[in-house]
Amino acid sequence: MIDIQQVTKEFSGKIAVENLSLTVDDGKIFGFLGPNGAGKSTTIKLITGILPIEQGKITINGFDITEHPLEAKKRIGYVPDRSDVFLRLKGIEYLNFIADVYDVPTDIRKKRIEYYAKSFGIYESLNDHILTYSHGMRQKIVISGVLLHEPEVWILDEPLTGLDPKSSYTLKEMMREHANKGNIVFFSTHVLEVVEQLCDEVAIINNGHIEFLGNMSEMKQQFQDEDNLEKVFLELTQNE
Repeated sequence: MIDIQQVTKEFSGKIAVENLSLTVDDGKIFGFLGPNGAGKSTTIKLITGILPIEQGKITINGFDITEHPLEAKKRIGYVPDRSDVFLRLKGIEYLNFIADVYDVPTDIRKKRIEYYAKSFGIYESLNDHILTYSHGMRQKIVISGVLLHEPEVWILDEPLTGLDPKSSYTLKEMMREHANKGNIVFFSTHVLEVVEQLCDEVAIINNGHIEFLGNMSEMKQQFQDEDNLEKVFLELTQNE
């Protein structure tokens, strides 16, 4: 479970997230939507411990991200919105480095590296430097690294950006399978069709506040005059 209680984050006098509370239960794919600058990435960086929490509390499967950061982070797999990392390493060096960080045994990591690299079509490029990879390939190597230690909670910031249709389909299938095992997939996206297709629950954030929180059926009941998520999203964020 991801439990966010009354979290506020301020930058140079400007409030990015204000008194935000949110709970994501196990077994869910949770979509996190909002226009640029709404507080999506700030919230995700607070959940993952990248940004310190000034007010409020966040727990990941019972571990407070501030009081027990290592225990909480062991349970997280985080794909950032930018994949330009460790560019001077070869793909295989990067994956082995990530596996070392999370203490993935040698025999297990070898099987997982092969599985994910082949699933995303980058197996033949693992001995090339990440610097030579296309944007899409860099996204794939980052996703592969994130999944190596089989984290219980996936936190994905725009994970489908740059992926080709086959890899995008593969990742969406993995997301569904992960949630079906009783785990959590928390992801932000601008692709509203993916939200309608995949998500069990959705939150729409605007100006640091949650404007809607619930499942697709509840959204349709609340906005009976709107026939799709795009119209609801535009209505909720019309002042942006």
